[in-house]
Amino acid sequence: MNDGTSGRRATDDDGLWSSGRRALTIGLVLNVTIVASEALAVGTILPIVAKDLGGIDLYGWVFSGFFMGNLLGIVVAGMLIDRGGLATPFLLGIGLFSTGLLVGGLAPTMAVLVVGRVIQGFGAGAIPAVAYVSIARAMPERLRPRMFATLSTAWILPGVIGPVAASAVTGLWHWRIVFLGLLPLIAIAASLTLPAIRAVGPAQTAGSARSAGAAAKVRADRRRLPVAVVLVAGAALVVSGLSNFSTIPIVLIAVGVAIGVPAFARLTPRGTIRASAGLPTAILLRGFLTFAFFCADAYVALVIQGWRGESALIAGLAYMSSTLTWTGGSWVNAHNIARLGPGRLLRAGFGVVLVGIVGFLVVLLPWVPPWAAIVIWGMAGLGMGLAYSTPSLIVLREAPVAEQGAATAGLQLSDVLGASLGAGVGGALIAFGLRAGSPAWEGLAATFVVAAAVALVGLALTTRLGARTAAGLPPAHVESSAPAAAPVPDT
Repeated sequence: MNDGTSGRRATDDDGLWSSGRRALTIGLVLNVTIVASEALAVGTILPIVAKDLGGIDLYGWVFSGFFMGNLLGIVVAGMLIDRGGLATPFLLGIGLFSTGLLVGGLAPTMAVLVVGRVIQGFGAGAIPAVAYVSIARAMPERLRPRMFATLSTAWILPGVIGPVAASAVTGLWHWRIVFLGLLPLIAIAASLTLPAIRAVGPAQTAGSARSAGAAAKVRADRRRLPVAVVLVAGAALVVSGLSNFSTIPIVLIAVGVAIGVPAFARLTPRGTIRASAGLPTAILLRGFLTFAFFCADAYVALVIQGWRGESALIAGLAYMSSTLTWTGGSWVNAHNIARLGPGRLLRAGFGVVLVGIVGFLVVLLPWVPPWAAIVIWGMAGLGMGLAYSTPSLIVLREAPVAEQGAATAGLQLSDVLGASLGAGVGGALIAFGLRAGSPAWEGLAATFVVAAAVALVGLALTTRLGARTAAGLPPAHVESSAPAAAPVPDT
């Protein structure tokens, strides 16, 4: 007899919020929300932190160190995931992220804060990797776009509330509460998520050929880790050298480039450094995009609070604006990329980011109203939304099936490395200006000029995509909007 129960059960079991998937969905959304809240909050309150702890010359390292740790966390999490279940890398990520928060919240100096941010970055790199693999293993293909869209909305609430709440907490109590206050929330989110993560089964293998492929991937990941370490070391040497420009730092820069460029070439598809037509250029463009945006984004609050003397609330609203417009731009991308093609959207995105970065230079002028920063930086966020997911879609279409993993890893690497170098170079320019006795606005202006120059080069490089790659793409899911302090890794 059919009493409607079977039909109701089929419907209940069909979605993200069914009894079998609800715990995993809620847990992943909670963890992404917490990471997003912290990322957006740090950018808002960092000028206050730097004034309290001193060490403004390490300002850029607070962001750059996070990204460098993030890069290593992604690689290590991938290795652990391929070796077995998801619980171990998840606990590693949560544990390191929490440890980094604790170190940052108790930091007596900026140098210790940087160490805490590196640890945080390592943990933050592992958490999304576990989330994406759990989605791939636990959800059918038809539900994955909906889950990614759900994770995308997990950035909206932190984008609206996070920066404003961080400025309010800092004003009413102390900036350390922004770091330490998240620890109980992380414990709750982890306790809710861990059982669901443990319930996710291992990757399905069918036959010895697929098993051999998995073993080969494990071996490849083991080779990637030392190369990734070399790449991070090279990036750190370059940023360190730029921060202290003299004879010895010139050597640091030279060594950093000498070891970093070959490592990057080994970790990305052939032709990426040369901007070969098609997929290699798409991967390189992601790095140019994140370099340009985060080279400026990391110092938006410093312009508003450190130079203009405005409150953290204005800086928080500027970050909120860019987060919301990034999300809006990503939806515009998703609904128009099939018709317009990735080439047009990449050019439009780079162009709008360039306008936003150049436009923000006027905020340095004392007669420009501070609220203009909210509108202008929202424009830069819109450009990121238009362009950011496009290289991902190109990789999924252009890379052969057997090479999609390597191509996606290369894209993710270019993404994080671009953000790390952008934030680091911007901080180096500001620190160099301060050591030279220049007015503070000159270092800030130089940072935005460099960001604009990189965006302009990226805009020019979009012509290297080639006619076929720049042509229309089938619709795909919208990627998550990015935080003000960390790009979101691709699946």
